[in-house]
Amino acid sequence: MADSPPYYLGLFRALATEGVRYLVVGGVAVNLHGAERLTMDIDLMLSMDAQNLRRFLRAATSMQLRPAVLPVTLKQFCDSATVEGWIRDRHMLAFQLRGPGVEDPSVDILVKTPMPFDQAYVRRVRMSLGGVAVDVASVEDLVALKSDTGREIDKSDIRALQRLEQLRSRQRDD
Repeated sequence: MADSPPYYLGLFRALATEGVRYLVVGGVAVNLHGAERLTMDIDLMLSMDAQNLRRFLRAATSMQLRPAVLPVTLKQFCDSATVEGWIRDRHMLAFQLRGPGVEDPSVDILVKTPMPFDQAYVRRVRMSLGGVAVDVASVEDLVALKSDTGREIDKSDIRALQRLEQLRSRQRDD
């Protein structure tokens, strides 16, 4: 179906329609900031308050997202005590969801982050994609999220983001 919008655009539209407070993080955010990076998933940070999680549940349901690994329901993800138990007992870092299509990318919701959502949300960068406003984590916050993971891809992302920031700084100075 060549005329259909990319999957991620539909997801961002569903999040906007429901008024979900979120940030795009991970490889998609790196791409949106201008560094080329192949990624097979969409990583999101959510405000984990009950009202926002209910909005997220409606958006995820409209996208037909379902848990990918754990034998749980999407509704259980909206219970903060349950999620805290997953973090504590299963050392969960992200809650992975899958769409109905075989080729749909996974949607990973970060449940444990090195910074409070509200602080990162204040520093977000709002971008427009296909007429949809998308909230993306700042370069500063992406670097913080990718630091100390020990993953080579994250180290590479940090170097690319820092180079982009240096180039932008030089352009502003010229």
